[in-house]
Amino acid sequence: MNYPSTLKYTKDHEWLDVAGDTGRIGITDYAQKQLGDVVYVELPAVGTKITQGQSFGTIESVKAVSELFAPVSGEVVDVNATVKSKPEVVNGDPHASWLIAVRLTKPDEARALLDASQYGDLVK
Repeated sequence: MNYPSTLKYTKDHEWLDVAGDTGRIGITDYAQKQLGDVVYVELPAVGTKITQGQSFGTIESVKAVSELFAPVSGEVVDVNATVKSKPEVVNGDPHASWLIAVRLTKPDEARALLDASQYGDLVK
């Protein structure tokens, strides 16, 4: 599996793409393969505050329902409408199919996440 070096990763299999004070969050290729066909996502509304390590939603596949965990703390500023209406896009390109965008309230949290190499070692 290939993990983009521009992203940061969590041990819970989420990724974070930071640009300025905003980060987009999604699930990794490893996670979507473990889940199987994604059929539903429950995501927070814009304005919701999330906390690093806490659940911010769920993702449901034909196999299971899994919680989504925040890689960083922040306030939700955008929700990917395409993923909400067509959750299966996550299976096609999980590293491009972001779920939510957040304004980071603690930017230092992002620096402590795994890089692509560390994440690749984790899921070997």
